[in-house]
Amino acid sequence: MKHYIAPLVFLLTISLGYSQTVPKDKLGAWYTLFGSHRLSNKLSIHTCAQTWLYEPATNFNLVILQGGLSYHINNKLKATVAYSFLDIDRSIQDIEGMHIFENRISEQLAFKHKLNNLPIGHRLRIEHRLFNLRKGNSVKHRLRYRLGTKIKLNNMLFIRAHNEVMAHIEDDFFSENRLYGALGINLSKSCNLQLGYMHRYIKGDGLHRLQAGLYYKTDFRKKTSQ
Repeated sequence: MKHYIAPLVFLLTISLGYSQTVPKDKLGAWYTLFGSHRLSNKLSIHTCAQTWLYEPATNFNLVILQGGLSYHINNKLKATVAYSFLDIDRSIQDIEGMHIFENRISEQLAFKHKLNNLPIGHRLRIEHRLFNLRKGNSVKHRLRYRLGTKIKLNNMLFIRAHNEVMAHIEDDFFSENRLYGALGINLSKSCNLQLGYMHRYIKGDGLHRLQAGLYYKTDFRKKTSQ
């Protein structure tokens, strides 16, 4: 357990540092339903639905629907191509045109390993974002890098923490930072619930977001007979 203390203190220090920024919005919430479906030893697909709210139970911000195909290069390295559709309500920001629709294509590599018995996960993603605006369409490209860990407490409970940095290629190179920590509850071998908090630092604002997510797995590989 002593190996876990330093990373957790580091993440907490970053969070407290960002929290000095006064957010312009109230305490909000993100709700996630994520499924991972193994088709073979090399292939899997994932499905994701996510809703963001400016307040825990009201004031809609956006909805994300995503599907992706992954190729498992080995037990530690995975490549994924995904498509996402977003419906974004920006009326709270007094922007002309209440809704923006986004079609997003992304490619990513995910790599995991251990450092002094601490599980470490890396995720590098590039996104191609096609916006449908009232005054015309626009395209932006974004890089994302996430570093995180998952610490098992016992057979039922675990801690998940990560920090993700985002950068737009065209302008405003550093665009966003997301720091996340959660308590996970294993409801079964293939399903868990995560309850946590995210600090989102974007365009000089520090936004506080509660998070609740249900994550489940299915496996369609043929079972070998014993």
